[in-house]
Amino acid sequence: MTTWSWSPDDIATLVSRLTVEQKVAQLGGLSAPDLLKLDGAGPQPEVDTGRIASLRPHGLGHLSMAWFLASDADGLRAKVAEVQAAVRDISPFGIGALVHNEGVNGFLHASATQFPTAWAQATTWDPELLRKAAAITSQHTRDAGMQLLLSPVMDINRDPRWGRVHETYGEDPELAAQFAVAFVRGIQGDDQDTGILATGKHFLGYGASEGGLNTAATQLGRRALLDEYAEPFRRAIADAGLAVMMNSYNEIDGIPASANRWLLTDLLRGLLGFDGMVVSDYDAVNLQRTTYHTAATHGEAAVQALSAGLDAELPGDVNYSHLVDEVAAGRLDERILDIAVARVLTAKARTGLIPGFSTPTAPTARSEPEHAATTRRAIAARGTVLLDNDGTLPLAADGRRIVVVGPAADELRIHFGAYTSVSSGEMPMGIMAVMEGRVPGVDPATFVFTDIFQTRMPGIEPAFEQAARSIHPHAPTVLEALRAHHPKTEYAPLGRFEADPEHPLDADAVAAAVNDADLVIAVVGERTGWVGNNTAGEGQSTASPTLPGDQEDLLAFVAATGKPLVTVVVSGRPLLLERAAQASNAVLLAPLLGEEAGAAVADTLFGTINPSGKLPSTFPRHVGQLPIYHGHHYGSGYDHPTGSRHGYGDLSDQGPLYPFGHGLSYSTFDVALDTTDGPAVDLRDGVVHARLAVTNTGTSDGETVLQLYARDEAATVVRPVRQLIQFRRVAAAAGQTQSVTLAAPIERLFYTLPDGRRGIEAGDITVMAGLSSHDIRCNATVTTPEHRDTIRPALAL
Repeated sequence: MTTWSWSPDDIATLVSRLTVEQKVAQLGGLSAPDLLKLDGAGPQPEVDTGRIASLRPHGLGHLSMAWFLASDADGLRAKVAEVQAAVRDISPFGIGALVHNEGVNGFLHASATQFPTAWAQATTWDPELLRKAAAITSQHTRDAGMQLLLSPVMDINRDPRWGRVHETYGEDPELAAQFAVAFVRGIQGDDQDTGILATGKHFLGYGASEGGLNTAATQLGRRALLDEYAEPFRRAIADAGLAVMMNSYNEIDGIPASANRWLLTDLLRGLLGFDGMVVSDYDAVNLQRTTYHTAATHGEAAVQALSAGLDAELPGDVNYSHLVDEVAAGRLDERILDIAVARVLTAKARTGLIPGFSTPTAPTARSEPEHAATTRRAIAARGTVLLDNDGTLPLAADGRRIVVVGPAADELRIHFGAYTSVSSGEMPMGIMAVMEGRVPGVDPATFVFTDIFQTRMPGIEPAFEQAARSIHPHAPTVLEALRAHHPKTEYAPLGRFEADPEHPLDADAVAAAVNDADLVIAVVGERTGWVGNNTAGEGQSTASPTLPGDQEDLLAFVAATGKPLVTVVVSGRPLLLERAAQASNAVLLAPLLGEEAGAAVADTLFGTINPSGKLPSTFPRHVGQLPIYHGHHYGSGYDHPTGSRHGYGDLSDQGPLYPFGHGLSYSTFDVALDTTDGPAVDLRDGVVHARLAVTNTGTSDGETVLQLYARDEAATVVRPVRQLIQFRRVAAAAGQTQSVTLAAPIERLFYTLPDGRRGIEAGDITVMAGLSSHDIRCNATVTTPEHRDTIRPALAL
């Protein structure tokens, strides 16, 4: 662990030397686009650093949206340095600005490696791969002269109507926790010595919004918030030293998260032990006035947020700039201001932004481009998920006639989500289209930035596709990659993301197109992004998460011909796929794999890759089942012993279409208790140990994910029917048996006891091992004594 050359007392002394105006300046941001000269004749806009002194005369806390400064790596580095030098010139004691970027899919810039999206990372069930990717992202950030990444997204999501599922690690607290810890360690380093800070977001319950609507109320009790939704954050703090936290946009029990003292102070700092800086999500403080109506003035909103424990406002200072007047009027104690300033300056000291506060940043070996590409390809290779297969896959590169259909077959753009180089490139294109009056029904005079997420932009798709191919010129589409395996692959451009009622898809035309085919591959899905005609992405919820347009009809029409049908689904969230599954001989999920998608899909279909991905989210059969997830409580959900009295009367199957942890292989595997050296499952020193025999019972080498679940059989608080407590990827040759021991601290089963402390009561625990949450192959029972966390304080519920 890094030892700093300065102490909290040194920070306090520095705070005491600042004026109120200078203190407040440290808590606000400035958007990089505010510094651009957009009327220049050059290929890239010029930066007017002279504006900084007039816009922020007392210093600057953060520089927001710096990725817009230049489109190439050298230009970005130079312009960030230019802005930083200007900031130091006008700031007290030469204090620099924290420059932040997004990094959930890699450093957000066209010059940086873009990894598959977070949900795709989670389908690998391989946190170590993510740690390697995050380390590369950290290096890109450092090379660009930035210090703060607004990632990872630790939200638990169990409702696919929400448009941001692809940014998460899925539905399960344990899976999300292990990936969050891996990401933070990759960004900050095991010894906190990279000079780059990670930001956990969004605190808290944002992914459980009412109705799956973005920024809507979160209807969760405090025990659920603590025991399930806060778990990834708790682990990232305790196990990886997470440095920064970002609030969520939602409100909980009538209090906006940005002004919720119970959330940001009692829970985050008291129970979870967080001692870092808390920043606002963009415009979150403003929502107290404009959306929630819990503050009447800018100053009131600022005081509410700061007093709750929100240290810095992003992206600007529209509310926090009023803190100077609030202190002068006696409505804010300056000591509260000082606490927030100290946290911001501590983050700056850790990243080398305060002269005299030296930071022992360890030198890092430069990651070569090929190393980054290898990591990216490994995530994609392990990220495809084989959902169904009747033996049609893998395909042979023989003389069969293959016809490819579907609107996603020859599109590169569809494989990228939001917070990627592609989405970033689309944002200014979309804004420009609005401002030039090229978007029907949108008045540029009344248009505001947040409207961009849901603004329909007819006809812009070709421009977006061209931009995606320009940024990633060597990335093949699925069609192009299939032709590399099978040169005689034919393409029939059938199916649309947006149906045309006046020109519906014609069943006869589909039949004619595939008439001579021996096999049909349909590549379908949905677009995910910030702007344009997407059905998923930030601010883009859907009432029914289905394949958009006429794609379901396309699959049905192909199935009606009797031709073997393989369906590839491109999506960053669970979709309602029952009709697709019924129509298809095999179904493969391609979960926003980015530029590696085409190759990974084709290699999987033809058997070059033996699929091993597992679902991080449950796939429902019907929208009425939402939210649906494997770890529901006794008395709730689909996995319940009361049968039809408990379930939906109009559903013959109460369970999911595809359960959490599901994913097939071209190999087959078995799991059994390994009792060769005594009991296979035991509890020693507060750790559950499970020794298991994993056998590849197939005829080809492969990998699977061994999953360990547990169930508390009796407690005074209602518990989940199962909890994931550990997992591991296992590679085995055909016919090989391996002995694998999984260990999980009993703390992973802790919950909030009636007295407000975390712990577990004495009693029996059923430990279960298998290949998915529904594919349990063996189990055993252990008895635990009572455990209580006596270090952290009890939290009032």
